[in-house]
Amino acid sequence: MKKTNAMRILEDLDIAYQSIEYDPKTEVDGEVIAKVVQEEADHVYKTLVTEDHEGNFYVFCLPVLCHLDLKKAARVCGAKKVEMLAMKNLQKVTGYIRGGVSPIGMKKDFLCYLQEIDQDKICLSGGKKGHQIKVNPKDLVEKLDFHWADVVKE
Repeated sequence: MKKTNAMRILEDLDIAYQSIEYDPKTEVDGEVIAKVVQEEADHVYKTLVTEDHEGNFYVFCLPVLCHLDLKKAARVCGAKKVEMLAMKNLQKVTGYIRGGVSPIGMKKDFLCYLQEIDQDKICLSGGKKGHQIKVNPKDLVEKLDFHWADVVKE
């Protein structure tokens, strides 16, 4: 298996992870990915990128079946308003393509918020279609400077 940037960064920081590979042609849908990697959907996280009106980018990781509350997201960022990054700008901003966006190893270090969870392991994109990484979310907060936040719609 070829390592992704996200995997190399985790290894450099001595963060334990498990790599899970699946067919990269699998539909990019969180519920489908959860079934493929044999995890509960609330343990499989998607990565969403937002932008404020000043051109600042913010990254949010939340369970695949949840929806981002943009007002809550703006509040935790200290921005007046945030909007989802246009899909056409995703690769230019993050270095990743849809279906393979990892919060780890983007082109630049953006503020990253992780939906609060009381679990030892979550799955995130490994930075390439067909790759997920299972990691302890506390390690992301402690060693990658992610921030806990409640940003899902009620």
